[in-house]
Amino acid sequence: MELRSELLKSIWYGFTALDVEKSGKVSKSQLKVLSHNLCTVLSIPHDPVALEEHFRDDDDGPVSSQGYMPYLNKYILDKVVDGSFDKENVDELCWTLTAKKNYQPDRTSSSVVPEKDAFRLWCLFNFLSEDKYPLVMVPDEVEYLLKKICMAMSIECNCVELEDFFSQESVQQSGITVWVFLEMVNSGKITKGIDKSIITMAIEEVYRELVGDVLKEGYLWKKGQLRRNWKERWFTLRPSNLSYYTGEDRKDCQGNIALDGNCCVEVLPDRDGKRCMFCLKTLTKTYEMSASDTKQRQEWTTAIQTAIRLHVEGKKSLHKDLKLKRREQREQREKRRQAKEEELQRLRALQEERERKLAELELLKEAQKQAQVLLEQDELRRRQQHEQLQRTLEVQLREAEEARVSMQAEMALKEEEAERQRKRIHELEEMQKRLEEALQQEIKARRDEEAFRYAQAGLLAEEEEKMKALMALQEEQEEYILKTKREKQELKQEMEAKSQALEEAQRQLEEVRANRHRVDQDVVAAQRKLRQASTNVKHWNVQMNRLMRPIGPGEKRPSLGNSFSSFQIPSQRDPGLRLRRRSGSEGHNEESKENVDSSAGNDKEKRHSHTSNGDMDIP
Repeated sequence: MELRSELLKSIWYGFTALDVEKSGKVSKSQLKVLSHNLCTVLSIPHDPVALEEHFRDDDDGPVSSQGYMPYLNKYILDKVVDGSFDKENVDELCWTLTAKKNYQPDRTSSSVVPEKDAFRLWCLFNFLSEDKYPLVMVPDEVEYLLKKICMAMSIECNCVELEDFFSQESVQQSGITVWVFLEMVNSGKITKGIDKSIITMAIEEVYRELVGDVLKEGYLWKKGQLRRNWKERWFTLRPSNLSYYTGEDRKDCQGNIALDGNCCVEVLPDRDGKRCMFCLKTLTKTYEMSASDTKQRQEWTTAIQTAIRLHVEGKKSLHKDLKLKRREQREQREKRRQAKEEELQRLRALQEERERKLAELELLKEAQKQAQVLLEQDELRRRQQHEQLQRTLEVQLREAEEARVSMQAEMALKEEEAERQRKRIHELEEMQKRLEEALQQEIKARRDEEAFRYAQAGLLAEEEEKMKALMALQEEQEEYILKTKREKQELKQEMEAKSQALEEAQRQLEEVRANRHRVDQDVVAAQRKLRQASTNVKHWNVQMNRLMRPIGPGEKRPSLGNSFSSFQIPSQRDPGLRLRRRSGSEGHNEESKENVDSSAGNDKEKRHSHTSNGDMDIP
C-alpha cells in the first residue's frame, strides 16, 4: 500500500499535466500513451486493447481521474512487483510530463537550481506531502526539509524569512504546493551566496537519505574474507542491507550484506595497525571494518543497529516512520491547540459573563438605592395613612358597637321566630312522612288490584276457550245424529263418548267459574283497601293544607275533632262496586239457567249452548 501510494502521487502529476484545459479530464489517446509508458518503466506487460475495452460503455469523450483510477488499479498497479523496477524512472517520467507545463523558472537568474536538483526536490516534496489531493506539504514538513538541506550544506537555516513566508494566511490554511516550494527555493532566500555544486550535493544527499532510504554513506576500511587484507570501500547503509562499492560513484558494487534480526554489531579493539574498529556479525560471516575516527565509528554502529531494529520491526523506511510520527505529533499539537483555543474561548466567555454580571450588580446596587429612597417615602406616606385610618376606624368601631347592641336585640327576636318556624317545619316533615307511607300503601293496593285484574282476564280467556271447545263438540254431536240408521249404533256409542267429554268440560267450566268467583272476592277486598287508602290520603291532605297555612297573630289552632266530618261515603257510581255487583248478578243468573238446562233434556241442548254463550258476554 505504501508503494502504491507513492506511485499514485507521481502518476497524479502526470495525469494533471495532460489536462491542458484544466477540466479534470484527459483524452483516451493521451491516456493510452501514459499507460504504455507507465507499463514500460514499471516492467509489466502492456495491453493496448484493455483501455478501449474498459471504457467501451463510456464513449462520452475524455476520461476523468475518477474514471481512470479503476483501470489504473486493475491493469497496472495490481501487476506491479516491488523490486522489479526502479521507482526513480517512474518519477522521471511523471516529472518530465508535469515540468513542461508547470515548471518554468527564470533561467537568467543565478539562484535557479539545475533541472536535476529541481527533480529531486520534487521527489522529496512528494515523499513528505500529505496523502490527499491536490498534493500539498504542511509548513512543518517544509521547514524540516529545508533544515535537512541546510544541515547538509553545513549552514544555518534562515528561520526569519521562513516564518514570514509561513505566516501567510493561504499557507496556513491550505499548505504549500510543489511549484510554490520550487519558486521559494529558486528565489535564493535560502541558498543565497552558496555555490551551486554544494547545493546539488546537499540536495542529492537529502534525496538519497529520504527517498533512497539511505541511513548512512561514507568511506570505511574493510578487511577481506579471503586475503585478509584491508581495502577502503564506499559503504551505503539501508534498512535491509549494507552495500559497499569501490568508489562513491557507486558504479562497481563489491558486495551486499543482508541485515536481519540475527545480525549484531560490536566494537573491536585496535589491532593490525587499524583503529576505531568494529565488526558486523551475521549467521555465516563476520565483517571487520575500521572508521576514520571514534565519532564515525559511533555513527556507523548506531546506524547499523537502527537498520537491524527497523528490519526486526518490519519497517522498510526510517524516514517514512519518522514522517508518520511527525504527522501524529502535528495532529496532537493541533488537538492541543484547538483545546487551548476552546479553553481560551471559554475563559473569555466566562470573563465576559463576569463583567456582565458585575455591570448588572452595579445596576442592581443603583436600583437598590433608588428603591430604598422610594421605600422611605412610601413608609412615611403609609404611616400617615395608617394614623388617619386608625382615627376613622375608632369612629366606625363606636358606631359598630351601637349597631351590635341593636342587632343583638333583633337577633333575639329573630331566634324566637326561627324556633317557631323550626317547630312548624318539624311538624310538616312528620306529616310528609305519614303522607308518604299512605301513598306507598295506595301504590301497593293499586298494584295488587292490577295483578288481580290480570288474573281475572286470564281466567276469562280460559273460560272462553273452554266454551269454544264445548260448542265444537256440540256441533260434532249434531252431525253424528243426522247420519243414517245403518250407522246409528256406532253414532250412538260416539255420542255417549262425546257426552262424557261434554260432562267433563262442564265440570271444568264449573271449576273455572268457582275460581272466577274467588278472584272477584279478592278484587272486592282490594277495592275496599284502595278506598280506605284513598280516605287516608284525603284526610292527610286536609291536615297538610291546614298546617301549610301560616298562623296569624291571635289565631287559634283548629281542633282535629271534626276532621272526619269531611269524609264522604263512596257513591254508588264507584266502578269497583259496580263491577262486583254485576259479577254477582251474572253468577246468580248462570246458576238459575243451569238448573233449567238440566231439566230440559237432550232435545234442548242447542238452546242451552246459546244461553251459555250469552252468559259469557261481559259488558
